[in-house]
Amino acid sequence: MTDRYRDRPKTDLANLAGYAAAAGQEARAVAARRRMMPVRLTDEERRVGIDELSEQFAIGRLDEDELHRRVDIVNEAVTHADLQPAFHGLPSPALYAPTPRKPGRWRWAAFVGMVWLAMPFFLTGLAFLVFGREIAAAIFGLPALALVGVTWRWAKAPTRRSRRA
Repeated sequence: MTDRYRDRPKTDLANLAGYAAAAGQEARAVAARRRMMPVRLTDEERRVGIDELSEQFAIGRLDEDELHRRVDIVNEAVTHADLQPAFHGLPSPALYAPTPRKPGRWRWAAFVGMVWLAMPFFLTGLAFLVFGREIAAAIFGLPALALVGVTWRWAKAPTRRSRRA
């Protein structure tokens, strides 16, 4: 009996996670673009749009006539919705890239939660130590202290995004 799945390409978990992350980023970009449609353009946003078009011209996606036609569309656009025809068929401009999230304080909240969870174990270990049960004190107190220490190092460590910058 032959295995009908043997010849199929194998997808590993890392590829699936990468696809999911890319889909999430793309969905955030589409949502940001949709929220910006009724908003009026600023001069800076027009300049960024023209810079994006000239970059597309520089890499060969647009010819000179097409560049001039699209720059005219950008200059005449009033809202972001009016700007969309200028980028039809091109990668979305940097105007609609989602803003990176700031490293939150949720790591420190997790650290405080871990301290509260470890506190009864530490106090129990301290009570055992007071009554001369060193082994029981070590069994209760040291893992709690180690867990709090590891959580503290994790909470103060820079996130991946801040390491890249």
